[in-house]
Amino acid sequence: MLLAALLSLPLLWLGVVYLGSLLALLLQSFYSIDEFSGLIIYELTLDSYRQLLTAANGDVILRTVLMAVCVTIASSIIAFPIAYTAARYAKGAWRAVFYIGIMLPLWSSFMVKVYAWKLILAKVGIFNWVMVKLHLTGALDALLSLPVIGGNSLSVSYIGTFLVFVYIWLPFMILPIQSALERVPESLLEASSDLGGSPFTTLRHVILPLAMPGIIAGSIFTFSLTLGDYIIPGIIGSSRPFIGQVVFMHQGTAGNMPMAAVFSVIPIAVMIVYLQLARRTGAFNAL
Repeated sequence: MLLAALLSLPLLWLGVVYLGSLLALLLQSFYSIDEFSGLIIYELTLDSYRQLLTAANGDVILRTVLMAVCVTIASSIIAFPIAYTAARYAKGAWRAVFYIGIMLPLWSSFMVKVYAWKLILAKVGIFNWVMVKLHLTGALDALLSLPVIGGNSLSVSYIGTFLVFVYIWLPFMILPIQSALERVPESLLEASSDLGGSPFTTLRHVILPLAMPGIIAGSIFTFSLTLGDYIIPGIIGSSRPFIGQVVFMHQGTAGNMPMAAVFSVIPIAVMIVYLQLARRTGAFNAL
């Protein structure tokens, strides 16, 4: 009985604290706010959802989803060769080196990493200095540079935001892919070679299908984390906000909890659709 009670505590946390808070969030999205007094009207209505259907809000949603898709695709492309090398070729001490190299960014402060990238991409930073030395200033400089620290410029490209997102979330893509690749039997690769399959054919028809569960697992992390993050766009990004920033502004600055809840529901809805599509591929069966 004692063991059963102890095992039920995590389920209690999941059911009451975690799912309960999500239900409370969903309920708040059906409230509205009085424009005159600024007080929340605790009556069920769809007014907040109607306010969501504007061009400006649609632009925020589209911008965030496109960034999440781009970050996920880029992370998977970069992560796959790293994970493959770590899984198939790194042995003994080299495997430990790979693990430390992959995990090391996760051991440092999130804010320190973001501000370090801000200094790297600033107009007085190392990236711009390298561009000047290589005489490559111009288009790349305009795409990647941030305003001078302390300056008044508000316009920053999305490329810097994209680079920082990929750097921050890359370990979350590498580790699931590496785990999936380590489960690929060596005999299947040898059989493909014996049957005359080229390295590209083996990669396409043997390795990639078996690694797909890891890629999908990693994409869940990178996609969902990008959808909800507001720190990176706030520090590195432009004056055009993402969903996380809009939630923060409505909740912290404007005090409009219903609209903050509505925008918070969007990443949840997007991820539910994404997980359903991933489940239909059958990839979760191999996890």
